[in-house]
Amino acid sequence: MQTHLAPEFRNTADGQAAEAILRKCVHCGFCTATCPTYQLLGDELDGPRGRIYLIKQVLEGQAPTRKTQLHLDRCLTCRNCETTCPSGVQYGHLIDIGRKLVDERVARPASESVVRWALKEGLPSPLFAPAMKLGQAVRGLLPAGLKNKVPARQPAGQWPRREHARKMLMLAGCVQPAMMPNINSATARVLDAAGIQTVVAAKAGCCGAVKFHLNDQDGGKAEMRRNIDAWWPHVAPETGTGVEAIVMNASGCGVTVKEYGYHLQDDAAYAARAARISELTRDLSELLPELVEPLRGRVTASAAPIAFHPPCTLQHGQQLRGGVEQHLGALGFDVKVARCEAHLCCGSAGTYSVLNPEIAFELRDRKLANLGEMTPEVIVSANIGCITHLQSGTATPVRHWVEVLDQALG
Repeated sequence: MQTHLAPEFRNTADGQAAEAILRKCVHCGFCTATCPTYQLLGDELDGPRGRIYLIKQVLEGQAPTRKTQLHLDRCLTCRNCETTCPSGVQYGHLIDIGRKLVDERVARPASESVVRWALKEGLPSPLFAPAMKLGQAVRGLLPAGLKNKVPARQPAGQWPRREHARKMLMLAGCVQPAMMPNINSATARVLDAAGIQTVVAAKAGCCGAVKFHLNDQDGGKAEMRRNIDAWWPHVAPETGTGVEAIVMNASGCGVTVKEYGYHLQDDAAYAARAARISELTRDLSELLPELVEPLRGRVTASAAPIAFHPPCTLQHGQQLRGGVEQHLGALGFDVKVARCEAHLCCGSAGTYSVLNPEIAFELRDRKLANLGEMTPEVIVSANIGCITHLQSGTATPVRHWVEVLDQALG
């Protein structure tokens, strides 16, 4: 696709990056078949092809409108279109650029701006944990909309104390320790059982995704640099502590950290380190092939069916598909994905379910209907956002798959 950049974009990094992405696009429309918002809304401008046209118009000098902003906002950034695209168009990067350019030119209503500010500043804040604790204490009194976002309190469980020669860093995350602390401790226990010690760098925090995808890209990049600084003493080639990888048990964080090298490629001080961090980052599911043999014979797997919802950030963002059900199956679990629409987003999509609740809940209910066909004992996923969002619509327990594996180890 040919793009004639307007003068104000010709010599900018965003303009040149967007032009390179658009050059790959042949506008075939395959992506519309797998776009959740296009399927629900039936509007070309609420699919990847239409949004690409809107971004192209802005880059060519046409003034964006509030309507342009709304169509870009309604994108889940699930990146299903990237999996479908025969030309390899990096739509996720393009929508980030488009949203940034449009937000610079179109003012949002004050009420909307306040909500978005509260999300990007509140979720990664140290105040989130006490706020969540308070919310859980009065959960029964909360209105349904807020109660959906406050999971019942769960015990964190014991953190393993053994030391091992093999060590891996783990990002604790911004909301996960307060909302579902057992995910992190279960990860550490499963790795410990396989002879791997989990290390958490105290100064590492939010991966940067929350701010970045709410168009505070500078704030998101600042959090990326902070994490790199926190991890570097452990992974530095000459002076590191022997940590061999950085493990992500939230696939949304995983896809973001794997792209640190891309996001900071123009930062002279951090580009090389960011690329190294991305290279070392592995989703927890990528470790499963290594865990099967050490854990085989130690797992007492339930015979009851388990339904697995692969998050978009896992199957489309990281292009990791089939590993969880395959390798848990090798340990005796009966894990299956939905027969229909396993590739579609559940509607969580970071802060999307807060900002676009009608679409998010329609996608949630559609996802749960497909998962429910298997009459599972438990639904598992690999991202806290998906887990919380799905749980808000079903009485069936929704957990991280590592918690189920940890429980089976006894």
